Amino acid sequence: MKNTPISIIGAGLGGLMLARVLHVHGIAATVYEGEASAAARTQGGLLDIHDFNGQLALKDAGLVEEFTALIQHGGQATRVLDREANVLFEQHDDGTGGRPEVQRGDLRRILLESLPESTVQWGRKLTQVTPLGSGQHQLHFADGSTVICGLLVGADGAWSRVRPLLSDAKPVYTGTALIEAWLHDADQRHPASAAAAGGGSMFALAPGQGILSHREPNGVVHAYIALSRSEEWLTKIDFNDAPAAKARIAAEFENWSPALTALITDSDTAPVLRLIHALPNEHRWPRIPGVTLVGDAAHLMAPSGDGANLAMYDGAELAKAIAAHPGNLDAALAAYESELFPRSAKAAAEADDVNQVLYGNHSPHSLVKMFTP
Repeated sequence: MKNTPISIIGAGLGGLMLARVLHVHGIAATVYEGEASAAARTQGGLLDIHDFNGQLALKDAGLVEEFTALIQHGGQATRVLDREANVLFEQHDDGTGGRPEVQRGDLRRILLESLPESTVQWGRKLTQVTPLGSGQHQLHFADGSTVICGLLVGADGAWSRVRPLLSDAKPVYTGTALIEAWLHDADQRHPASAAAAGGGSMFALAPGQGILSHREPNGVVHAYIALSRSEEWLTKIDFNDAPAAKARIAAEFENWSPALTALITDSDTAPVLRLIHALPNEHRWPRIPGVTLVGDAAHLMAPSGDGANLAMYDGAELAKAIAAHPGNLDAALAAYESELFPRSAKAAAEADDVNQVLYGNHSPHSLVKMFTP
């Protein structure tokens, strides 16, 4: 196996976890990433890392100590508000919740630092894959280079270029969009919004819409404005005109508390539209030699707090399957996928349930009920 070239497409959490756990087992792999460097773009905000999947992967990677040092204490605090900013439910962070919060960028950094320097090849954007037979594939990159590999792993997210080798499935818009916004130095400059956001996660909800936020380090409040609207409706908003876009989005929250709507109107950044797409819940593929998927490439689903955890868990489980079947790559992939498919289907169904709780007809009281023992 050490002589079998393993090519991983995508240097996200799933791809890096796969490379790291392979490295722990003495198996070399190369990660090809289209971005120019690790600092090419920001890596998003906080992630809650679960003790039943994401933390298990970090244990397999030998990175528990490094992970523990990243935890944002107090980040597991949760509150649910109505549209008038009345608190319907609140839970403080006593450190026992099993889902500590860390910055995605910091988590990615410790994975990168745990790998040999040459493992990740930056600026290598995959443009085409040519099957060569016997499980081998030729990879074509935008810089004109090519690579032949004995195992190809698509860790390249929602719009994976590897997935079409295995499946005709394509992500479909779920009907809900998130608009991202940020308040900086919130406690000083936006005290009412900072107070409403609390010290951890905040959910202010109504049927078909919501204002959600995370408390980030250094006085930052990171907000997601959720709207269940058609793509046609959303395309009529010009997000290149930030003031107009903010005003149009805020108009959907008429009669909501100003402390909440200020998370839209007073954002220190231009609003960023993120359409939520998903693959079929039961997405799977036939066993095809020399290729498989991890993370969103395999099971893109609506946000439920589990995406990054599943990607890391996939990567660790695939690496362990490869190590457990030396010299028999097809058996390794069959073992990995036999557990991946039911695990992914279950998580996708749960994600659908969570999003119905968040934005369904009984919101926000449905979320209070979910959180209440």
